[in-house]
Amino acid sequence: MPEKSGLNCVPPRAAGIIRLRSVWRLRERLVGFLARIFSVHSFRGGTGKSNTSASLAVIFASRGLRVGVIDTDIQSPGLHVLFGLKGSEVTHSLNDYLWGKSTIAETAHPVLEGQLPGQIYLIPSSVRPDEIVQVLRQGYDMRKLTAAFRDLSSELNLDILLIDTHPGLNEETLFSLAISTAVLIVLRPDQQDYEGTGVTVDIARSLEVPRILLLINKAPRDYEPAQLKQSVEQTFKCEVAGVLAHDDEMLKLGSREVFVLHHRDHPISQSLEAVADRLMDG
Repeated sequence: MPEKSGLNCVPPRAAGIIRLRSVWRLRERLVGFLARIFSVHSFRGGTGKSNTSASLAVIFASRGLRVGVIDTDIQSPGLHVLFGLKGSEVTHSLNDYLWGKSTIAETAHPVLEGQLPGQIYLIPSSVRPDEIVQVLRQGYDMRKLTAAFRDLSSELNLDILLIDTHPGLNEETLFSLAISTAVLIVLRPDQQDYEGTGVTVDIARSLEVPRILLLINKAPRDYEPAQLKQSVEQTFKCEVAGVLAHDDEMLKLGSREVFVLHHRDHPISQSLEAVADRLMDG
């Protein structure tokens, strides 16, 4: 049985964001004329968060939607690999935009063109060590992310913007959560994940995120999905949108491509289709 920590703590600098209701008011002003903003988050790394973000982007584009997917995991980017884009092929990245070297539209790379009824635009982060270190040392103005989301939505006429966040909780991640219309938290059936998810759910509620969903990933095959779903929902008082079993076929793929693109009838793909439905229901 999962145990939720009785933590009411907030990470350093996060309390300031929670007190800033102007962030919530900003989201209210954005909703209605921007794309729906879905953040995909996890408290710890290795949950399959980026694979989930990429799969959801493909699912939405397969429905004829225009989708932006932005890699805000600036410290350890990797989303581009799933879409077959090499680091050396990234001509403009999110880092370039944040440092005033390019427009946000210039960082948007069309991917999987001609393979889907809709369109996916990937906004990758840089894999260059010097640019990663620059962000770690100096940070960036989060207000630029607000402008980025607005401009991407309008200039590319997006229906959906998916934000692949950095694991854990920092000021930039909290900002992404705060302006999202829905947050999908990916976790494994692991006590460390449970504790971190409890903290994340509490903070997302403090930020008044309109919709919070959980996705259990890499569940052992001998676990009963319905029982696991019920247990986690009771613990966190939060809807579990799906339970994905550990799968050797996905593991063997090694992030070389987006799983659902060529495995549409696989149980994992079908479960992710249902997750996409739940995100759109909000």
